Amino acid sequence: MDNKPKAIILILISALSFAIMGAMVKLAGDIPLFEKVFYRNLISLGMAFIMIKNKNVSFFGKKENQLYLFSRSILGLLGVILSFYAINYLVLSDASMLNKISPFFVTLFAIFFLKEKLTKIQIPVLIIVFIGALLIIKPQFDFSVVPSLAGFLSAMCAGATYTIIRFLRDREKPSTIVFYFSFVSVVVMFPLMMLNYQKPTMIQLLYLIGIGIFAGIAQFALTNAYRYAPASEVSIYDYTSIIFSGIIGFVIWSEVPDLLSIMGSFLIIGAAIFAFIYNGKKSLKEVN
Repeated sequence: MDNKPKAIILILISALSFAIMGAMVKLAGDIPLFEKVFYRNLISLGMAFIMIKNKNVSFFGKKENQLYLFSRSILGLLGVILSFYAINYLVLSDASMLNKISPFFVTLFAIFFLKEKLTKIQIPVLIIVFIGALLIIKPQFDFSVVPSLAGFLSAMCAGATYTIIRFLRDREKPSTIVFYFSFVSVVVMFPLMMLNYQKPTMIQLLYLIGIGIFAGIAQFALTNAYRYAPASEVSIYDYTSIIFSGIIGFVIWSEVPDLLSIMGSFLIIGAAIFAFIYNGKKSLKEVN
């Protein structure tokens, strides 16, 4: 099989796994938020530990990269907490959609922290994405907006972590970055979880373990996808997680997004497709 089809298949596996993970977060029911996050990262820690032992690389990275590794871990953990909170209270497809605006935050953060230049096409794309996010969030002056705002902020945190990962990509191994994040997350979440620990039922325990397993599958599938093809060529397929989430949400909970959310989703996906096509044509011109 050619490398690009391999990459697409892996991204589709990742997208489906993230959607299943989100469903399991909801299915775990009244288990406290911190407990769900702890189990998600505990499983990832085990998977990352096995990877590092097999590859014989550093667990905690180089001394000069500690600030960046720690910052990536804290921001990543905050992003997971906010994302799980949004999943608990929003229609699954809306929570997934808000999470998918993270690449546009990468663009903004890269301008300020990596000194990358903003292209003429990125400005209108960012404006359209912001309008789409507002349609999904539907700002109101009451607490009903909190879950949507949490989903929006989780995407912002994810954008910040991806920016730091881009900075670290030639400085640390991917398995080291994943292990460091998982280790910090488990250490931070354990005492917070124990403050309000609730013993899960057998079915809830299976869902909690499933959260970690499918999160791990999704993350490793996505990481390997970008080994086979550049992100500019295949990243658009990651948006299929919104479709998967919508189908799962409808089948299990009969969830149907409202009209404003559908309009906002079309704007964000449309902007992503436009940017994808534009960047593809630009790369082709540069090659020729």
